Amino acid sequence: MNKKIFTLIMLLSACLANAQEAYNGKGDTKMHLGANFQDGGTGINVGTDYGLGENISIGFSASYLLGVKEVTVADETIKPKFKDRIDAKLRFNANIGKVMTLPEQIDVYPGIDLGLKNFGGHIGARYFFSQGFGLQTEFGVPFAKYDTDVQGFEKLNNQFYANVSMVFNL
Repeated sequence: MNKKIFTLIMLLSACLANAQEAYNGKGDTKMHLGANFQDGGTGINVGTDYGLGENISIGFSASYLLGVKEVTVADETIKPKFKDRIDAKLRFNANIGKVMTLPEQIDVYPGIDLGLKNFGGHIGARYFFSQGFGLQTEFGVPFAKYDTDVQGFEKLNNQFYANVSMVFNL
């Protein structure tokens, strides 16, 4: 038992000691794949970011909700359509980990996004354990919805969300 704990601590220490820079500036390319959580559904999220400058990146993100709560109206069960489950966004990030003088393996990035259902904002953080692998968490909210009277499944991908993802250097 003690040997297993010791081995686990040594492996964790090696990963943390080899942690790499979370954002390298111009030309830096990241890809993330993970889970999306929001009221009424959970799903997958995939995306990429590309560094344009020392603290600026642009990217693309897409979510597809797998687990969506069905709605019952007048004894009829309504299931969401594909268009209700999917969302895609163009992103703009300000990578400010270096500005905040955080350790190089950590990056914090507030940003804005233009999606299929709204114009919104997000804030996220990445931590890299090694040269090519890390974890990312992100929270987002719409600032302006294209339809001001959203009802039923229109609320999906058009509300507060949280993503937890693996992130890779490309």
